[in-house]
Amino acid sequence: MLKGKNRARFEKTIITQVRSLLKPYPGASLRKEFGRLYVDLGGESHIELIAVLKRVFGVTSISPVKVTPSETDHIVETAVAFMDERESEFKDGTTFKVNARRVWKEFPNSSHEMNHLVGSPILRKFQQLSVDVRQPDIELRVEIRDQGTYIFSEVIPAVGGFPLGTNGKAMLLLSGGIDSPVAAWSSMRRGLEVECVHFYSYPFTSQRAKEKVIDLARALADHAGTIKLHLVPFTEIQTAFTQLGQDNLIITLMRRSMLRIATKLAERERALALITGDSLGQVASQTLPSMNVIGRATDLPLLRPLVMMDKQEIITLSKQIGTYDISILPYEDCCTLFVPKSPTTNPNLRIVDKIEATMNQLPEWVEQAVEKTETITLHAGENFMITNQQDKVNNMKEEWF
Repeated sequence: MLKGKNRARFEKTIITQVRSLLKPYPGASLRKEFGRLYVDLGGESHIELIAVLKRVFGVTSISPVKVTPSETDHIVETAVAFMDERESEFKDGTTFKVNARRVWKEFPNSSHEMNHLVGSPILRKFQQLSVDVRQPDIELRVEIRDQGTYIFSEVIPAVGGFPLGTNGKAMLLLSGGIDSPVAAWSSMRRGLEVECVHFYSYPFTSQRAKEKVIDLARALADHAGTIKLHLVPFTEIQTAFTQLGQDNLIITLMRRSMLRIATKLAERERALALITGDSLGQVASQTLPSMNVIGRATDLPLLRPLVMMDKQEIITLSKQIGTYDISILPYEDCCTLFVPKSPTTNPNLRIVDKIEATMNQLPEWVEQAVEKTETITLHAGENFMITNQQDKVNNMKEEWF
């Protein structure tokens, strides 16, 4: 769908992501043609690589191919051998067609002629096959190019969407639940580079709960190639809210502070929006009045990719992207602590503003939380790196775990 200057930029972005995901496979190499990427296996498993490359945002489909010199005899011989490998799938009445495409215009035979030249010996050898040019069981594709001819029949759907980062960067509020990782994946599929922000309240939340979120971010890195996770200490702010005597508003107050902290991190990391996993009406903080009051805490655009999805749709997608089994592990995050029996579904912005105005130390606590934030950089198939704001001040010292 892309034309002009954008196409080259988008393809360059895809190449960068593919190279990142291919790092654990040293034998594989990459080359590019207009509209196509070719991965030479170099001894690597095509099954493993297909599973990895299906995740690349912006890729529409993947096909395992046989390569042969662009000479008629070689093409026919390779095509017959290709079908011979699939003979166990053939039954009486199995239909096929040859779909030849002459990309290299100097090739002596036309596409129509190649359909006949390739199809005829296949029909002679495999008596159980018949031709159906409209809806064949097997479509044998032959792409004739200058540097070689590619023969294939399988077209495996990939994730599609826009290449990662081509639509800017945003900060996602990542909890330990089902919804926010799906919101992250959905945002990345639309071309957003996503950095995750997680709030923890030690000792109220356990170390295992923190590790669970790291595992979720690592699962997202398998799709993105690389992802950053910012771990924000939230104990002081959360404890202060529990002492206000405004239990029905505690979730509203907490989430507004989270947005303020995430906004400051976004400004530091040059992100242009915030993302949440809100789904309209799912819980008290996700009613329209609640989302309105909570969202007023930030001036950045607040994106909610799941807002009109129901829970079963979100669960189905979380299973597809590989985050569901991690999300359901029984380790609580700070969003599930101190939940009142009757949280308000219709908070009053004026009252919320007044309550926050009485908390003179709140702006200072927000700044301290940003300064004490740890940053974990996660790569697909690799370990992670932790840094924090003080590290940046001290010449970006790094600790590897």
